[in-house]
Amino acid sequence: MEWLEQSRLTVVVGYSGSGKTEFSVNLALALARQGKRTALADMDVVNPYFRSRERRDLLSHEGVRLIATSQACVDADVPAMPAEVNVLFQDQDLWGVLDIGGGGVGARVLARYRPQLLGSQCRVLFVLNARRPQTRDVEGALASLEEIQAVTGLRVTGLVDNTHLCRETELADLEAGAALVRAVSSQTGLPVVCHVVQEELIDQAEGMPGPLFPVRLYMNRPWEMDE
Repeated sequence: MEWLEQSRLTVVVGYSGSGKTEFSVNLALALARQGKRTALADMDVVNPYFRSRERRDLLSHEGVRLIATSQACVDADVPAMPAEVNVLFQDQDLWGVLDIGGGGVGARVLARYRPQLLGSQCRVLFVLNARRPQTRDVEGALASLEEIQAVTGLRVTGLVDNTHLCRETELADLEAGAALVRAVSSQTGLPVVCHVVQEELIDQAEGMPGPLFPVRLYMNRPWEMDE
C-alpha cells in the first residue's frame, strides 16, 4: 500500500459520521506496523463518542503515541488542544495522523496550526461516507468539502471512500461509495487515495477499484461501551 507513506503527516477530515476516527486509528496502526514512529492526535472537540482516545491502550500496545487532552477530560468537549501537538511539526522523524472533528465546526481547530501544516507539506484527506444523509450525493459531499476548506484555509489533497453502516455494511454499500467517490473525484480533480473495506468483506470487494484498505472496527458505538 504505497499510499500509506506518501506524506509524513496526514490530516483526516470529513462530515460527522463518516468514520474518520476508525480510519485514523487503522491508519496509525498500519504505519506503526510498517516500522514508522507514529503518533495519533485526537483533535475532535465536537463528538463525545467515537474518539480515538478510547483506544489508548491498544494504540500504546502497538507503539502508537496518542496525543489528546488529559485523561481527566476524556469524556468532555474541551476546545483546547494540548501543547504536545507541536511535536508533530518539530520531530521530522515522527509520522503523524491528525483525527479532526466533523464538518466545519470540528475543523476549526486546524486554523491555529495552518502555518505549521502548510510548512510541513502534509496531506489533507477528506473521508466520504455515501451512507450518511449529508454526503449521500455529489452536491452534499462537495458542500461539506468546501466548508472544511473555507474554515481551515487548507486544501483537501485526496479522497478516502469509507462508505459503511458500521457492522451492518454490505457489498452494495461499498459499491455505492465507490460510485460516489469517483463522481466527486471527477468534479474536483482530487485523487481517490483508497477504499476502506472491513476485513470480513475484503474478499467480496476484490472486484472494486483499488487501492483497498482493509480495516478492523475498533470504535464502539455508545450502547456498546460496556460490552
